[in-house]
This record gives sequence, structure tokens and C-alpha cells, in this order.
Amino acid sequence: MYEYSVCEAGSIIDDQIKQEHVFGANHYERVNLVIQKSKGCWLHDSSGSKYLDCLAAYSAANLGHHHPRVVNSLIAALSDDCGSVLSNVGYSSKLATFLKKVATFVPQLGPRFGNSGNKVLPKNGGVESVETAIKAARFYGYKCKGIPDGKQEIIVFNNSFHGRTIAAISFSTSPKYRQGFGPLIPGFVSVEYSNLDKVEQAITKNTCGILVEPMQGEGGMIQPQEGFLKDLRSLCDHHDLFLIFDEIQVGFGRTGKKFCFQHENVIPDGLILGKALSGGLVPISVFVTNKNVMDLVFSVGSDGSTFGGYPLACVAGTTAIAVLEEESLIERAQFQGERLKQKIISICEKSPHVREVRGQGLFIGIEVVNKNAMAYCHELLNHGIFINDSHGHTIRVSPPLTINDDEIEYLCHALELVLLK
Repeated sequence: MYEYSVCEAGSIIDDQIKQEHVFGANHYERVNLVIQKSKGCWLHDSSGSKYLDCLAAYSAANLGHHHPRVVNSLIAALSDDCGSVLSNVGYSSKLATFLKKVATFVPQLGPRFGNSGNKVLPKNGGVESVETAIKAARFYGYKCKGIPDGKQEIIVFNNSFHGRTIAAISFSTSPKYRQGFGPLIPGFVSVEYSNLDKVEQAITKNTCGILVEPMQGEGGMIQPQEGFLKDLRSLCDHHDLFLIFDEIQVGFGRTGKKFCFQHENVIPDGLILGKALSGGLVPISVFVTNKNVMDLVFSVGSDGSTFGGYPLACVAGTTAIAVLEEESLIERAQFQGERLKQKIISICEKSPHVREVRGQGLFIGIEVVNKNAMAYCHELLNHGIFINDSHGHTIRVSPPLTINDDEIEYLCHALELVLLK
């Protein structure tokens, strides 16, 4: 059992917090912690206190913080003078290796378009790849379904989260993401998550695709009803719609499978990955689709990114995928996730504060009765747990996939102290 004391923030820490408020945009609700360094599943402040990271930067740190293999690969790339950004006019061996690694790491997407493999388009952050996927679906509707350009519609889901660019907030149902940022972009129809009837009712002659999270993260750690993803696949096949899964938060082993969609043996036409793809050390994201679709949609000049797929990010990404597979972290997430979930259920069955526990793998939500999950997150920080809420009403439990038995016990002890009082 881990035993760590939590120290009060001193004047230096207070000054650092003040600096962020004075010189930075105040666009996040924070807990009172200044993180100085991170390693494995632990965060360290300047006073010497440790905190168990149960957020993992919204799944970006799936491998744990500063995984040595990823760190060493970056050091080697920089030492060999092959980490700097290059012009996309030339070719890069690091990019070529990364593209092959991702394309073969992902199962054949969109098999109805052929089985000649996948192609990958890299960007810097998840929302950029969301936008890439939107472009692909719209072009598919225009070119293959004959929808007039500008009339294409994509079905999305209430309480979804795909980022905060103008396009992404245009189809968000959260007022705080949208208010005051208009005019918003048309071409999206939002329906109730996991409600197939509502999806069917929303399909029109201008519908070109469906964009969905196989499990909602920011929407409250919500799992769809069993069979929902399969039903979406059938609908898309019947109506010739381009099906896109956003697995930025739930892919890369997070739910105990390589990809969340594999729990239902469903194959999308397009896949969005990010966050964990580089081991949490440098920004990178990808849109992956069937080779024939990628070649149809994107031609010279139709897309681009200066830092998308730059060598240092590619080195990190190639190594991170190797670590995930070779260190059996997917299997570990499944085993440790089930163990942790059962312990949390056992605690919460005795708590008057908890409405429901749900999730899969190391992607677990604890919905609280009073709908103020952040209050419990602040309390947990006092017991050495760094954690956050989801959609206001749910405590989000998503530690690195490397979490061990003692760390699980440490987390559960803190949950008992907070939820059973």
C-alpha cells in the first residue's frame, strides 16, 4: 500500500498559479495543484508530494508518463539530428515508417471499398483529424452519392465531444462551447446517443456520413446499448453512408481492446486517433481510412499541415505502438480495468452519493447523485488522487494502462474516504 502525504501549496506554487491566471486564458476549471514532473502513474509537485494520476490527460498518457522507450527514441532522434520539422516537398524516412506502422496496426477499414490496405493522414491534434474526417465524409457524399456540394449532412450525437474548433462546436450540443462563437457551420444533424430510431429518422437524401464515439468520454463516460454500433454499420451499408469512429479517448488499448469498436466486431470506414498515439510526449493525430477512399478524397493541394507527421512525432508514434503491443498493455487494461471496476462497484454500493458505475477497461465513470462530481474530485486531491469530472455529474477514472495492484488499492482507499463518509 502506498502512503504519501500531501503538502499545502506554498508561496512559490501560489505565484505560479497566479501567473497562469494573469497571463493565460482561464478556459479550464483547475484543481489547486502545480505539477513539476511526472513519471509512470504519478505526478509530483515542488513540495515533494505525489499524486496518483487517474486522468492520464484524457487518455494521452496511456503508456504512463515518460515511458523510457518513447523518451529514449526521442533523445536518439534529436541526437542524430533527425527530429526537426521538414518541408512536405520532400520525403521523410521517419514519416514513412510511422505511416506503415499505423496503417497495419489498424484493421482493414471500409472493406466494402476493397481490401488493399489502409492509408493514413497525420495531423497535430485530435480535432484536426476530426476535421479531416469531416472533409472525407463530405467529399464521399459529393463524389460518390451525388449530393450537391454544400448540401452534405453528417449525423452526430448529443453530448458528443470532438474538439473545440468552429466546425466541432458547430455540432456540439453543449451551450458553453457554442455561445458567442457564431456564425456556426451548417451540415450537421445531432440526435440522441445510442438511439437507432432517431438515427434512422435523421437520414435524408443529403446524409453522407455518421460520426460517433464508440463510448462517450466528455459526455459522461457513456456506453451505448449493446448492438448499437453494429446497427449503425448496417444502416451505413444500407444507405451508403460513410461511418467514422472517433477513438481519440477510447482507442489505443484504453477499453481493454486495441480499439473500442472491436468489442462489437464492427469495422468503420474511417477512424480518428490521437492523444495516446505518441505516448503523451509530442502532439500527433491521424485520420485512417481505406486506401481507395483516401486516394479518392485527397489529391495534391487538397489538404496539408506543416507539422502534421513531422519526424519527432513520427518517432514517438512508432515507438508508442510498439510499446503498447510488446508490453501487453491492452491485455493489462482489460484485466486491471475489470479488477478496478469491481472494487469501485463494491465501494459505491455502500455509498449514498453514487447513482451508477459504468465503463469498460480502464475507462470508468462514477455518476454521483448531486450532479457535482468536481466537488468530489477536489476532495480526492486532498487524498493524493488527481482526477476530473465528466459532463459535471460523473467522476472520470482513466489512469494510465500501466497502473499496478498497489496503485489500484491506493485509489480505492481514497474513494472509500470520500464516497463513504
